[in-house]
Amino acid sequence: MNEPIIDIFIKFLKFGLVGVSGLAVDFGLTFLCKEKLKLNKYIANCIGFLSAASSNFAINRMWTFASADPDITNQYMKFIGVSLVGLLLSYTILKLIHEQLNWNFYLAKLTAIGFVMSWNFAINLIFTFV
Repeated sequence: MNEPIIDIFIKFLKFGLVGVSGLAVDFGLTFLCKEKLKLNKYIANCIGFLSAASSNFAINRMWTFASADPDITNQYMKFIGVSLVGLLLSYTILKLIHEQLNWNFYLAKLTAIGFVMSWNFAINLIFTFV
């Protein structure tokens, strides 16, 4: 991969914007499923997360990474796998920073988000959307 740094930076910004849209999908569907449809909060959360990850995949595939890989299923499974690892990393970082280092919960969460977003971007750049 010999992309100019500016191109990678632009992709990172796009990835971040897609992430914001995913946040809206996640929270919106979680709220709808939990509060309006009265589903179990953990099921509602899973629906929100998987829907956001799926919409993020589609937008990132078309817009951020402009992928033409015909094996969409394999690419999707890689993206979901990276997203699940990111979720686990986020939980671990949050728990470590908040509970072990006694940081404010929201500062710890912001730190986890920054780390996981960077990690997710890098892994998707070199693994999912090669």
